[in-house]
Amino acid sequence: MEITAIYPGTFDPVTSGHLDIIDRAARLYSKVIVAVAVNSNKSPLFDVTQRVKLLEEVTDIFENVSIIGFDNLLVDCAKQQGASVILRGLRAISDFEYEFQLAGMNRRLSPGLETVFLTPAEQYEFISSSMIKEIARLGGDVSSFVPKIVQEHLIEKFNRG
Repeated sequence: MEITAIYPGTFDPVTSGHLDIIDRAARLYSKVIVAVAVNSNKSPLFDVTQRVKLLEEVTDIFENVSIIGFDNLLVDCAKQQGASVILRGLRAISDFEYEFQLAGMNRRLSPGLETVFLTPAEQYEFISSSMIKEIARLGGDVSSFVPKIVQEHLIEKFNRG
């Protein structure tokens, strides 16, 4: 049975933890759509076009993974893409309450759409995009937390600004 899953997020920047979730999802589902949220409530470091491009570059090894940007309700985006599963990453127990509420709301908005939680490998559990941005902004080494191309873009971003 072919199942399409959608993995939403801001991916600002994409981390090794995100890639671990994408790798796990690519082995579980026929098709995985990584959906990059515009998210006007946040001030992303990279615009949605840059984030989509970076994700395309770091996920090109996965034949069943595609990257899109979106700025509508996730359940509507999932419907448009033919997804029947929303994937959410859980790093710590502190993520669970918010993700649980979100899953309930999404189920209410679209009863046929299931939410599946995936946890990253233990070496990635502590990584968050906000921490990575702060380390990079202060000139720290983020090479073990992000793909090389993302590290290069972070260095360029903070050296320029």
